[in-house]
Amino acid sequence: QCNLQGLWRNQLGSNMTLSALDADGTFTGSYHTAVAATNKRILASPLRGAQQQPVTKGQATFGFTVQWQFADSVTAFVGQCFVDHRGKETLETTWLLREEVPTRKDSWKATR
Repeated sequence: QCNLQGLWRNQLGSNMTLSALDADGTFTGSYHTAVAATNKRILASPLRGAQQQPVTKGQATFGFTVQWQFADSVTAFVGQCFVDHRGKETLETTWLLREEVPTRKDSWKATR
């Protein structure tokens, strides 16, 4: 069974640290991205999420949001944790970032 708690690193060098799951399947943590479209100093940013409970087959689905501390944006991630035959855990995720824009007419360019 997959355990989300701990340090995770992706292929681009970003790091994520997740707390243990609460009884209701929620967790907190921090995300330090290695990739950002900004000239500001990149800071570790808080995250909050939930894992689908109960995990019946060991391949947990989950979602979390990151409130970036160096930009006016929030990213939502959804994914699933896979465990291979050797016990190696891998997270497969998809993300959607929304940045603040000055007016509603600029909304079309606010989501990546």
